Amino acid sequence: MKRAFLSGVFAFVLLAVSPAAEKSFSPVDYVNPFIGTTNFGTTHPGAVCPNGMMSVVPFNVMGAADNKYDKDARWWSTPYEYHNCFFTGYSHVNLSGVGCPELGSLLLMPTTGELSVDYKEYGSRYEDEQASPGYYTNFLTRYNVKTEVTATPRTGVARFTFPKGRSHILLNLGEGLTNETGAFLRQTGECEFEGMKLLGTFCYNPQAVFPVYFVMRVNKTPLKTGYWKKQRSMTGVEAEWDPDNGKYKLYTGYRKELAGDDIGAFLTFDTGESEQIEVQMGVSFVSIENARLNLDKEQSGKDFDKVLAESRKRWHDDLSRIIVEGGTDEQKIVFYTALYHALIHPNLLQKYFKNAPDGIPGNDDTGTMSAWAIFNMMGFYPDCPGEPSYTLSTPVFDKVTIRLDAEVWGRGQLVIETERPSDDSLYIREMELGGKRLSRFRISHQELVEGGKLRFVLR
Repeated sequence: MKRAFLSGVFAFVLLAVSPAAEKSFSPVDYVNPFIGTTNFGTTHPGAVCPNGMMSVVPFNVMGAADNKYDKDARWWSTPYEYHNCFFTGYSHVNLSGVGCPELGSLLLMPTTGELSVDYKEYGSRYEDEQASPGYYTNFLTRYNVKTEVTATPRTGVARFTFPKGRSHILLNLGEGLTNETGAFLRQTGECEFEGMKLLGTFCYNPQAVFPVYFVMRVNKTPLKTGYWKKQRSMTGVEAEWDPDNGKYKLYTGYRKELAGDDIGAFLTFDTGESEQIEVQMGVSFVSIENARLNLDKEQSGKDFDKVLAESRKRWHDDLSRIIVEGGTDEQKIVFYTALYHALIHPNLLQKYFKNAPDGIPGNDDTGTMSAWAIFNMMGFYPDCPGEPSYTLSTPVFDKVTIRLDAEVWGRGQLVIETERPSDDSLYIREMELGGKRLSRFRISHQELVEGGKLRFVLR
């Protein structure tokens, strides 16, 4: 399968890079979202903004025996696995780098031809998978449909490029990573649905249950719409009365609310060759009204490309808070991808991280492992929880510039410079802080910031 990545973590890192540096250096191009998507790193390559509540993630962990990992066959905590091959839609509101299954619901899937609402039947293999901060795309080989997704902090948007003919968009509320069940759905207009999906029971806590509310809109009026619901299994004479016994029942004329454990909505279109349809999804943990407000506020008057451009700029601004010089491209990819992962969930060591899907040694712990990699590669890392002190270590890069808020820290930047006689120089010969010789390998946060420049000479 062809894959490619497209070219708040620290309290004192608050300002973006200068315009001059922006022209010559773009940290966004050094992020590989596929790092950590196997080897139980439990990250995902989906679209998300820094510290965003919304993430739109390819869901490929159910429905096919060809998958290496299946959420229903073993304990599984992520909507995506690098080696899997069967796509059943995009999940909305996901966690990254966790060890327990949760969220990962509101599955959105494009199909063509005869309508099917059973994910084991409508799933598809895919190719041409690509990802960059705020963007993901693939091509569904079964349907000849190109899919793309991006996000704002509280909403997502998908763009599906269909072939000529009968096409469908499915919203599946019956499946997801969460172990909780139950949902309701209501069509509020020709192009809009609203509803709720019950989530919870994170990490063996059966009473930790909560709803996610949503509003979904499409930018083209469908030929027809409807619901589906999986019917309970019946026996005896009762079963003879119901042709949908134990099956998915389509509701093609019913337009009021629908509730159940395994329900969904379908929209059918007559599409031209390469016609694009966009699907917006707003969410809230408070109410449907708030989900609609989030959608109106963050996507009103915007198309997919506009939302994508804004998402990419958010990532550029946040990743540019730290500028590194020297080192290899591989090292920069590891560094900026670690910073990217740490910024997904606001809340190790260098030789264990690499630019590969299995580049994180196990659970990323919502970015904690990535945060340790960032510190270590810069040449200092916090060594005791609750104590603002750092242990110094050999930096990976020749120069690191961290932008500071001068009003808070009294200076506009913190610089770490490294003089290395050769690429093989790994050991520290001497150090300077603020122009003065430093003879110890542990300093306080205040000393570091007041010093302004930390200099290493290696041997």
